[in-house]
Amino acid sequence: MSMQAIDWTEYWPPIRLSLQVALLSSVLVILLGLFAAWSMSRLGLFKGKTLVETVLMLPLVLPPTVVGFLLLILLGRKSWFGRLVEQWFGEPIVFSWWAGVVAAVVVAFPLVYRTLRMGFASVDQDLENAGRSMGANEWQVFRYITFPLIFSSFKAAFILGFARGLGEFGATLMIAGNIPGKTQTIPTAIYIAVDSGHFPMAWVWTCSIILISFMMLLLTGQKNN
Repeated sequence: MSMQAIDWTEYWPPIRLSLQVALLSSVLVILLGLFAAWSMSRLGLFKGKTLVETVLMLPLVLPPTVVGFLLLILLGRKSWFGRLVEQWFGEPIVFSWWAGVVAAVVVAFPLVYRTLRMGFASVDQDLENAGRSMGANEWQVFRYITFPLIFSSFKAAFILGFARGLGEFGATLMIAGNIPGKTQTIPTAIYIAVDSGHFPMAWVWTCSIILISFMMLLLTGQKNN
């Protein structure tokens, strides 16, 4: 691989944008996943619970291009929501880096939700009930009892959400496109580099995303201090 063939001015924008999208989407998806997992764990059995959980997990098994197409229909300029966003912010959400955030949140949500759901399922409810019997409200029970017990699951869910958002390709390409310097992430940059025969750039982006993903997964395996 010839170092002269690598344009470092082209290298950095997809790196920065991918980290930006992955970080913001992981924060949003962990909040959504935490709320959904806590709600489903507290509601117990109810009619339609299996259907609700199936819908929540659906993006995990759908092809990313299908997810991207559905998001394009829901958020496009012809949809009421897309028009509303364009009126508020003066520009459409599709083919913007925010569209990449939305795509990353949707595809990462099932992984985050499932990880947190298992964490809540492992909590001994007798401990929570003991806190309530001592006068703690639901927020205090969650903050001082439940959350410390699920912290390992919370950390794993956040890192998995970050890694999934970082590597998202299909849905992102459908709804955000591949605009250099604006919506081009590492996966889309690699695809274009390979398609155009620019293998040195493809290699440096590939090595970068492997390194970032490896570090995030390494953190997942670390024990809490």
